[in-house]
Amino acid sequence: MRFRQALALVAVLIVSGMASAQMVANPPASKTPSRTTSSKTLAPKTPREVNPPSGAPVKTPMNATAASPAAPSSSASTQSSAKSGPAAELAKLEAVPTKPGDATVGQTKAGACAACHGMDGNSSDAQYPKLAGQNESYIVRQLMNFKSGSRTNAIMQGMAAPLTPQDMHDIGAYFASQKVVPGVTDDALAGPGGKLFREGNPERQIPACMSCHGPDGHGNPGAVYPQLAGQHADYVQKQLQGWHDGDNSWGNDPHAQIMPAIAQRLTKDDIVAVASYVEGLHTAKPGEQVSGPEAAPAKAPAGGSSAPAKAGSAAQPASSSSKD
Repeated sequence: MRFRQALALVAVLIVSGMASAQMVANPPASKTPSRTTSSKTLAPKTPREVNPPSGAPVKTPMNATAASPAAPSSSASTQSSAKSGPAAELAKLEAVPTKPGDATVGQTKAGACAACHGMDGNSSDAQYPKLAGQNESYIVRQLMNFKSGSRTNAIMQGMAAPLTPQDMHDIGAYFASQKVVPGVTDDALAGPGGKLFREGNPERQIPACMSCHGPDGHGNPGAVYPQLAGQHADYVQKQLQGWHDGDNSWGNDPHAQIMPAIAQRLTKDDIVAVASYVEGLHTAKPGEQVSGPEAAPAKAPAGGSSAPAKAGSAAQPASSSSKD
């Protein structure tokens, strides 16, 4: 009997020990939060999304661009382009300090011009103007117009692009120092052409060409009016016809706005006549015999008299104002 009681006691002790061991291995979760700070890195808490009040704008990536600066308006773009347009570029070129052109230096710089305008500025092809004797100021003005885009010409814009204002003055001085070789005026056109050149036509509001380009056709450097004397008739005719027909390749240069209004009052016959007249226009030298309706008598050499002009000779108008 005592043996059974002892055995039962041993069994109770064994079961009690096993339960105690199990409790130590798996302690119950504590309901009280620990006040000690854990050394482990805690995961960031995800912010709770709060619904915005009704009617308030929601800031999302899609509408975030509303806070960015507004794109420039078309008017601002137009103003910007205007500030960098041909007129602005021309003004920049004119503002560059320069010295009077050096003809000797300009001769070297003008080497690239020879292919079209000739080594001395007397071009052999009438589609290219003669530059010999042309005013430096006029040449500079046109080169600046080409470089700035104020005047359009595919060839000349490319040629003027690398030139500095000083280059332009040097080139202009070189060609101005050269002597233009005049052509020959058609006898049949000397009368009407010379009349337009020297008198114009007041009834049709056509001013005399010489009022701007001078009685001898050498232009006016101060006013930047070009020389016409000796210029190819075909070239002059092409320019006058272009102005007559509305060609705007000369741009908005104030000087270029003078000729269109005049050319539009000219007939085709007027244009042909005056173009032929200026091609043969030159100043007669003492003792030189000239003829034609518009020719002025040349002074006879000392101790001699002028011989009568031969019939049929080309009209070579003379002017006593200057010499070639």
